Amino acid sequence: MKRYARPELLVDEAGGQLGVSDWRPVTQRLVDEFAALTGDRQWIHTDPSRAAASPFGGTIAHGFLIASLVPSLLDEVVTVDGCVLVLNKGVERLSFDAAVPTGSRIRARIGVASARRRPRGYVECVYSSAIEVDGTADAACTMLVRYLYQAATGAAGS
Repeated sequence: MKRYARPELLVDEAGGQLGVSDWRPVTQRLVDEFAALTGDRQWIHTDPSRAAASPFGGTIAHGFLIASLVPSLLDEVVTVDGCVLVLNKGVERLSFDAAVPTGSRIRARIGVASARRRPRGYVECVYSSAIEVDGTADAACTMLVRYLYQAATGAAGS
């Protein structure tokens, strides 16, 4: 885990890699709970018997389920102290490139795509995230996540 005492220290990390999260299991229960929450109960996610005959050989996780796990996986890789406010400002370039089978494990490879000081003590950081599936070579999901940190002192970029 990388820990930064102040958000402005992220500016020096632009273009660099921060690390990887721990492996996290993608269980059928997790997929079913996501399906119930979102109303997306398509059989490829929720019907193991029918999905067994699919090209995937079983159920797969919803792409948006995998994307929704990125903030918590990012929290395993980086902590930014010295903030009075942290906002998730959204995602860019979200891409689902491979299926994530239920029963597999995923982790996030996190980097800093860009970081810059903003007015009133804010620092904007865009993290790159690639979701890896244990035992496969290519990322299953990639995205950029934009965070806005307000420094406790208001000194960054003021």
